Amino acid sequence: MNGTRESIRALLGGLIERIEPDSKARIIVFPAFLHIDLVAGLIADCPIALGAQNLSAFEKGAHTGEVSGPMLADAGCEYVLVGHSERRAMYGDDDATVAAKFEAAQKVGLTPVLCVGETLAEREAGQTEQVVARQLDAIIERSGIDALSEAVLAYEPVWAIGTGKTATPAQAQEVHAFLRKRIAKNNANIGGLLRILYGGSMNGENAADLLAMDDVDGGLVGGAALDALAFSKICSAAG
Repeated sequence: MNGTRESIRALLGGLIERIEPDSKARIIVFPAFLHIDLVAGLIADCPIALGAQNLSAFEKGAHTGEVSGPMLADAGCEYVLVGHSERRAMYGDDDATVAAKFEAAQKVGLTPVLCVGETLAEREAGQTEQVVARQLDAIIERSGIDALSEAVLAYEPVWAIGTGKTATPAQAQEVHAFLRKRIAKNNANIGGLLRILYGGSMNGENAADLLAMDDVDGGLVGGAALDALAFSKICSAAG
């Protein structure tokens, strides 16, 4: 929940200027709902895709204040975050709600970016794999394993978001590998091809080391994405 129309024009302008012409990185931006239309216009002529930060599980109706999948698709979005740690922790998005939102996104052709991750207490209790497996399985149980072929997965260690702490590359790789293997048990092809992003305080200084890990396919970037130079460094490391 950051930005004004003026600051977003400056941020996107700075990022577009720094995109390397031969970059192979897939860059997606996820503005707040009010700024989606503005951002869609700003990135219309450059290789940046558009996503939204959340969506309703419902297609339409008496859900004041919510934004539906059809609305996002109509506004030009291609992607949408589901199950972000802040939605889970602050706004009551439990596993069943996240699974419903995942399904709602795919129903209208949006690619869901499914976020999973554990809190510090859960990590210290040795429950990391149990937690992320439960969050992932909720999707598979509702939508089936094949639904993941049209999705992106993001591992968010909640203890490393906005705290200044970052999972080491080895810690990130361990969880990413666990997630990939769990999916591959159901479908080896999907497990091998699924993009798994790391979402715990990635920045221009640590991005290259994190992205060098075998099962880290990209980043879900928070604070560092509010600075065009810092974010462009991550994009360069990815591409």
